Amino acid sequence: MVLYVAPQSAQAQMAESSPEAAQEGMKAWLEWADRAGDGIVDMGTPLGAGKEITTSETSDTDTNVAGYGILQAEDLGGAQALLEGHPHLMMPGASIQVYESLDLPGM
Repeated sequence: MVLYVAPQSAQAQMAESSPEAAQEGMKAWLEWADRAGDGIVDMGTPLGAGKEITTSETSDTDTNVAGYGILQAEDLGGAQALLEGHPHLMMPGASIQVYESLDLPGM
C-alpha cells in the first residue's frame, strides 16, 4: 500500500492547477506507470475530505494523506525501487509512505 503525503490536500492542488499543469502532471504519472509496469496493482486515486470515526465521535480528519496506490513487489525494497523517480516527489514537502500488507491468519 502506498500513501501519498503532501502539505496541501489533493482537492486544493487540483483547484489551483491550470489545465496545462494538470496535463503535464498526468503525463509524468503515466510515464512513471510505464516504468513501474506490472508492479502496479491499482494506480489509486487522489483522496478528498474524510472522517475519523471512533466509538465516541466522528470528526473531520486531520491528515496530509493526499492519495493512495497499490503496488506488488517481492518485499519493501522492491516496492521502494518501483517508486524511484516518482512524480509525486517533485512537489515541495511531499513524501511517499509504503507499507507491506500482511496475510490474515487462517485466510
